[in-house]
Amino acid sequence: MRLLKPLLCAVLLATPAAAQDVTTAQGGVVRVLDKLTGAITDLSLRAGEAGGLGYLDVTLNQCRYPTANPSGDAYAEVVVRYRDAPEPVFAGWILASSPALHAMDHPRYDVWVLRCMTS
Repeated sequence: MRLLKPLLCAVLLATPAAAQDVTTAQGGVVRVLDKLTGAITDLSLRAGEAGGLGYLDVTLNQCRYPTANPSGDAYAEVVVRYRDAPEPVFAGWILASSPALHAMDHPRYDVWVLRCMTS
């Protein structure tokens, strides 16, 4: 019973986060770091477009940002392929403010989203 009361209070007091209106941008900027050479490349990609660095190929599927704050936290859906591998090394959403939350795990490259292109 002791555990049930705090748990019940937590459930009843927990409110869902306010839904935030988002806008889908025409494209976004993705940064690629080659950890071997130290080269940093910013790829400005339109939705559905691919760009790359060395053996890495990055496709930006979508980029979204808060409607009320265009310079706010962007997040993008990307697919990253290495060489001609049939399976991507990463496919999913990356948050600009927390790239490590859902990060690509690759020994040579780091990829993260900088911002959406709002104009």
